[in-house]
Amino acid sequence: MVLSLTILFSIGYLLILFEEKININKSAIALLLGGIMWLDLFLSNIHSVEISNVLMTHLQEISGVVFFLMGAMTIVELIDLNQGFDLIIRFVRIKNKRMMLLSLSLICFFMSSFLDNLTTAIILFSICSKIFIDPKEKMFSAGMMIIASNSGGAWSPMGDVTTTMLWVSEKISTFGIVQSIFIPSFVSMIIPYAIISTNFKGSLAIDQTQSYNTSSFFVFFLGIFLLFMVPTIHILTGIPPFLSMIICVGLFWIIMDIFQKKLFPNTLDKNTIYFALEQIDIPSLLFFLGILLSVAALEEGGVLSHFSNGFHSISSNRGFFVFIMGLVSALFDNVPMLAAIDGMYTIDQYPKDSLFWKHLAYSVGTGGSILLIGSAAGVAIMGSANLRFGWYIKNISLAALIGYLAGTLILLFF
Repeated sequence: MVLSLTILFSIGYLLILFEEKININKSAIALLLGGIMWLDLFLSNIHSVEISNVLMTHLQEISGVVFFLMGAMTIVELIDLNQGFDLIIRFVRIKNKRMMLLSLSLICFFMSSFLDNLTTAIILFSICSKIFIDPKEKMFSAGMMIIASNSGGAWSPMGDVTTTMLWVSEKISTFGIVQSIFIPSFVSMIIPYAIISTNFKGSLAIDQTQSYNTSSFFVFFLGIFLLFMVPTIHILTGIPPFLSMIICVGLFWIIMDIFQKKLFPNTLDKNTIYFALEQIDIPSLLFFLGILLSVAALEEGGVLSHFSNGFHSISSNRGFFVFIMGLVSALFDNVPMLAAIDGMYTIDQYPKDSLFWKHLAYSVGTGGSILLIGSAAGVAIMGSANLRFGWYIKNISLAALIGYLAGTLILLFF
């Protein structure tokens, strides 16, 4: 079963990689791959009822991520439809393209530390798409926002699911993770910026004479406030993040229905939340669903634990082992990878805030930037940015890898 699942995933991964060559949408491939891999699990196990229950457990987790992503997309899309992000452009005073990219990268890096990296990447790329008009620059800015959001999420317990898992299980403390990982995470962002920014030349041509109506301000500040309320509600109440997002989307919807016609009688139908729902990138959501189902099948079939245990037995160097697992997290989802590694070691072996746990948080948090599907942020904006797997490998992966290596060296030796 381990062999068959590995072969199936490898074939599917190659088909996704060569999407442009075979002219088959990656979302269709991912959905088929996820379904077939779970079919293999059912056929290989006589206890079909048990496998069915396990599948439903994974589906609950996956649907939570999909619903969270759908809610974030809805709020951001509505802000964009009402020219909310254009308000930021109106007050922009930076004309140099490289300096603008640096400013947006820094905002993304720090914002993702307290507003999760998934939502942050969506918001910042929406702003980038308004500022950088050239399609090539939009794609490079999307890659930079993926790296910046993942790097920013790695040094805070609230920024990424993996660091939150280690924090909740008391493997790391808030002060310990910030103190040790902030600089390596910053390096893993700033070095790729230095490489990617070479594709940005000249000055921005921004029209600051455009007028904005009241609805733009109202929708922008309301939407941003609700997005910041999502992690706040989660922290204060302990409810799942997707439920926080559902509450905020429902509240946003009700407020817009109440005030849309009264305060903004001239607002077009395309500025409403109903039109925003139609603009959500459904293929990317389906791709995300298929990939997570595939990884869940690998986890349940023992492929991930088999791989990590096998490599663990070969390498006696724990630092090198964690480094490689960070690279592997670019191929698989970092959450099950972290769970597999976390299960190998106890707090007795490595005390709280030991270098092992900090290195693990950094590696699985930033390693996902190396490949487009290695992080939720990458999957979330690949559709709207029109990113292709092959293009990302050619233009972004090397920069992300160099940043990952540099951050690792600083964490381990400085």
